[in-house]
Amino acid sequence: MSPIEVIAAVVGFVCVWLTVKQRVECWPVGLVQVVLYLYIFLGAQLYSDAILQAIYIPMQIYGWWAWTHVRPDRTSLKVTRLTAPEFAAWILVCAAGAAAVGWVMANRTDASLPYPDATAAVMSLAAQWLMSRKRLESWLLWICVDVLSIGIFSYKEMYPTLVLYCVYLVLATMGYLEWRKTMRAASSGAEPA
Repeated sequence: MSPIEVIAAVVGFVCVWLTVKQRVECWPVGLVQVVLYLYIFLGAQLYSDAILQAIYIPMQIYGWWAWTHVRPDRTSLKVTRLTAPEFAAWILVCAAGAAAVGWVMANRTDASLPYPDATAAVMSLAAQWLMSRKRLESWLLWICVDVLSIGIFSYKEMYPTLVLYCVYLVLATMGYLEWRKTMRAASSGAEPA
């Protein structure tokens, strides 16, 4: 357990908590977190996760912009749902991406846990993109990522990150419920409680 991993875990908790609450500050806090985890995952030979963190850097900046950009109709980004075919397409993209990245990691690197790590990384990219667009289903993908990551970090004995992903699982469930409530309140014209 390194002090950097502990700091990254604390920053990660703050980031997800702010995201659950739909606070725009989640994006700059998330930027700090991904830089720290980029360093950590390289050291742990979790290369898919390291690449994911590098990709998250511009995604954090995009999410920050998307959540603060005023639309032509002068409204902010609202929580919406994917259609069933859209969600099915995202699942297929995740499966194909995980298989491809996992194969590369297993056959071209000394990656530890290449297929589980690739699956978590690819699903995280999809979840992050959907979150930047405030799609409710992003939280369902995060729940799957969290469950898989708990197993990965337990195996790798990365205990601060393991604890963080246990907390992430609870926060992702809370995020799904809270965003769903916000979405329903907006469709009925009421303010969320």
